[in-house]
Amino acid sequence: MKRRIWLAVTLLIILSCAIISSRSATVKKASAAIKVEAKAKSVNSVFVNYVTDVYQAANLKVAGLDYDVFQKAVTGYYNLKQSNKLAKKSTVITVIDFDKASTVKRMWIVDLLKKNLVLNTWVAHGQGSGDDTPTQFSDDNNSHQSSLGFYVTNEVYYGKHGRSLKLDGMDAGFNSHARERSVVLHAANYVCENTIKQLGRLGRSYGCPAVAPEVSNQIIDLVKGKNMIYVNANVSSYTSKYLSQEFLPDFAAPSDSAVQLTKASF
Repeated sequence: MKRRIWLAVTLLIILSCAIISSRSATVKKASAAIKVEAKAKSVNSVFVNYVTDVYQAANLKVAGLDYDVFQKAVTGYYNLKQSNKLAKKSTVITVIDFDKASTVKRMWIVDLLKKNLVLNTWVAHGQGSGDDTPTQFSDDNNSHQSSLGFYVTNEVYYGKHGRSLKLDGMDAGFNSHARERSVVLHAANYVCENTIKQLGRLGRSYGCPAVAPEVSNQIIDLVKGKNMIYVNANVSSYTSKYLSQEFLPDFAAPSDSAVQLTKASF
């Protein structure tokens, strides 16, 4: 009898120790997870605070640029920076939001370092994308549709639209055929207030981001030579590796004449 009691007590002690040990391990894991999550939030808050600071300093809300769209553009900019797609001294980004009607000035050029809005103007979309507000997007040749995603500006040339700027699409499957399709930034007479008054919308291109002749040279000079253009629209199928947040642990708000990152993730 005593032997059975002793055995039961021993088993009870062993079971209790196992439960305590298991709970201790669980608590440690939970604690570690909380610390990791807290660190991630802290890292993320640095970036969010920076984006918010630039957004507010440049009065981008007043200019009609939505915060979420701007944050995506800045995210893409830093990822492109890390992958050495942009010029080392690049601090200017261009955002085009095709969720907005063509009657609205839906192109913004922002200097991230100076935290100011350089230019806000009209920009045309492709004939195949829709009338006033584009609803369809394609990277196919002869579609005459606009293409979404991140672009890097390249060389200036003279073509049928005069002085123009070649673009390289960075998002495979969404805009990577820009060169083949001759999607470039160029001037167009139909991008003006008179056209809006006559048609109720801007004129449309064959898929190029066409701008008003009076500002085309200014825009080309601002964004040429390996700077970023981001074309946005609320399309669920659009994805981009340049929207990754893997760069956040290495992010530091710029404080000198060049935006720099310490570590590449691509």
